[in-house]
Amino acid sequence: MTNSAEPSPDEKVYRRVLFVAGFDGWSVVGIATAGTLLALLLGDLGSMLVGGLIVAAGAMELHGRRRLQRRDAGGMRWLIRAQMFLLTVILVYCVTRLGSFDAETAMGNLTPDMEAVLTEAGLSRADIAPLVRTTFIATYATVAVVSLLFQGGLALYYRSRAPRVTAALARPPAQPPLVAG
Repeated sequence: MTNSAEPSPDEKVYRRVLFVAGFDGWSVVGIATAGTLLALLLGDLGSMLVGGLIVAAGAMELHGRRRLQRRDAGGMRWLIRAQMFLLTVILVYCVTRLGSFDAETAMGNLTPDMEAVLTEAGLSRADIAPLVRTTFIATYATVAVVSLLFQGGLALYYRSRAPRVTAALARPPAQPPLVAG
């Protein structure tokens, strides 16, 4: 005999939130850990700090997910706060990078081979300096906007699902179908 009890719509939302939180949390932790280790190898303390803060945001999301798995509705607050913390770290990083642009330092990173290519193309350092500045600004502005949309959107996603997840957690967990053997 088969028990065909389908999970409730709230239970389905709960499971989807668990999946999203797990996927996003582990993705953030993995990518940020790799970046932090690279910064360690390069001796870039500032980037190590930012990477560590981003790893912490991913860990916060995974902590919230674990709380939800233990059927603690307070995990939803952790998911939302993790996204807001991550968004804050990224936006502060982008703003500080945008405020720290130094054309001389950027141009100082040109290798002799790069300069030879520029010369062959009929370009001087002065010709590409505005392009370097524009690219720098566009890169960090894009990161800020994409993060605002993604992390902000994910925080709103979690917030909008909180009532349904809380309702799912108030009921006994759905049991998998039983098959008579």
